[in-house]
Amino acid sequence: MLTIGVDIGGTKVAAGVVDHDGQILDKVKYPTPTDDPRRLAEVVGRAVAELRSRKPDGEIGAVGVGVAGFVDEDRATVQVAVNLGLRDEPLKERVQQHVDLPVVIENDANAAAWAEARFGAGQGSDHIVCVTLGTGIGGGLVLGGALHRGRYGVAAEVGHYRMVPHGRRCACGNHGCWEQYASGRALVAEGQDLARTDPQRGERLLKLADGVVEQISGRIITQAAMEGDPAALECFRIVGDWAGLGLADLAAILDPECFVLGGGVSDAGDIILDPVRASFARHVSGRPGRRLAEVRVAELGGEAGIAGAGDLARY
Repeated sequence: MLTIGVDIGGTKVAAGVVDHDGQILDKVKYPTPTDDPRRLAEVVGRAVAELRSRKPDGEIGAVGVGVAGFVDEDRATVQVAVNLGLRDEPLKERVQQHVDLPVVIENDANAAAWAEARFGAGQGSDHIVCVTLGTGIGGGLVLGGALHRGRYGVAAEVGHYRMVPHGRRCACGNHGCWEQYASGRALVAEGQDLARTDPQRGERLLKLADGVVEQISGRIITQAAMEGDPAALECFRIVGDWAGLGLADLAAILDPECFVLGGGVSDAGDIILDPVRASFARHVSGRPGRRLAEVRVAELGGEAGIAGAGDLARY
């Protein structure tokens, strides 16, 4: 049976036909309407209909929808999705009004984690923690070969566990959340702060940003780091140290076989992986003697959400 996986992002709805091996056989994209939940469901229905029209009748068996938000334990209602303007939204019911197929709703990070566990960097491991180092930090848990959602469906919001009491303010309303120190946003903050306080050290960053501190972006910091700029490399070292510290805390609680790192920050490769791994080994409890979880890079990129949502629709 083929399925359709849908990944609802802040700017686009991407959908694809997914086979048993996690391969995406066909794909469509539509702009994301964020002003009306009914319109969002209509767009999902339109994407599904377009993909189904290209396949023989009966070949598509189910639809999985990944969304950036808290999804309840029944995989039916989006409790809250700030960027999409959803709150207590019966998204499964709305989508099924447009799609005469079984539908499941899933958190997008859970869907991506499942895809990496089944088809990507986590293959061969039954205990996996996926961490997405993007603008913020997302997470997904595959424990004992099963996706772990928690009692109320909102487990693995790892970016919002408290690293620093009374620390930096987070958009979630708390202070000191991990994503304030180890995300793409944190990398940019480090780069801008360095250039602002020490323009001589931040000379290369400022040059790439046309001399405007506020224009220093993650892309610019990554470019400078790949050129070997010491200031940019220092920014990655700081963020990598925080990331490794967080992984060590997660290892103490969950004891995974491997961590899979995805998201834009991980695109820097060894520039971020080396300090993450070093920090993880330095901070993890039970050393020496403890077996360390591997830290791997995600393999599926932007297609993980579609592949994971489509595969989860089979279960």
